[in-house]
Amino acid sequence: MEKFVRPQPIDREILLDESKVIMSKTDEKGIIEYANQYFMNICGYKEWELMGEPHNVIRHPDMPKVVFKLLWDRLFEGKNIHALIKNLAKDGSYYWVITRFETKYDENKKIIAHFSYRKAPPRQAIETIIPIYKTLINIENKHGLETSEKYLFNLLEDHGLTYDEFILQTAGVTQEELDLYFENSL
Repeated sequence: MEKFVRPQPIDREILLDESKVIMSKTDEKGIIEYANQYFMNICGYKEWELMGEPHNVIRHPDMPKVVFKLLWDRLFEGKNIHALIKNLAKDGSYYWVITRFETKYDENKKIIAHFSYRKAPPRQAIETIIPIYKTLINIENKHGLETSEKYLFNLLEDHGLTYDEFILQTAGVTQEELDLYFENSL
């Protein structure tokens, strides 16, 4: 089996088509089982390259680990989460997405899959989140994940918002608008 090699990031952004949705399905542990054609077009990987790989193959190093800790904590609780994420394409370029997740269960209420839906976020949301992510990464590098998580929760508390409310406010959309967009685009 060929070992996955993460590309070196380059400073080139892929702009998403605002009318399209990137969709993927993973097993309960985050291993990719399905990716729609638009996902493959954007990230540059072929289907056979993605299947069986952990979803973090597209994780950009500019993303703070605390965001993914929060994301997986919520998914394992069976809760949805919205996030602004910078992803890494096969050629090293990057693209930004706003996400929605769904968790699927078997008849015994055991998690069997996660579905992820991603679309282009507003430019203002990206500009707002970049300095926050840089701060979180700097805290993680100097003081670790736990301190980064405390900083994030204090920042949210200071704004009087939950993480999801903060992301939606930053993106300038309501929960209902984002859910309706994804439902109408699938």
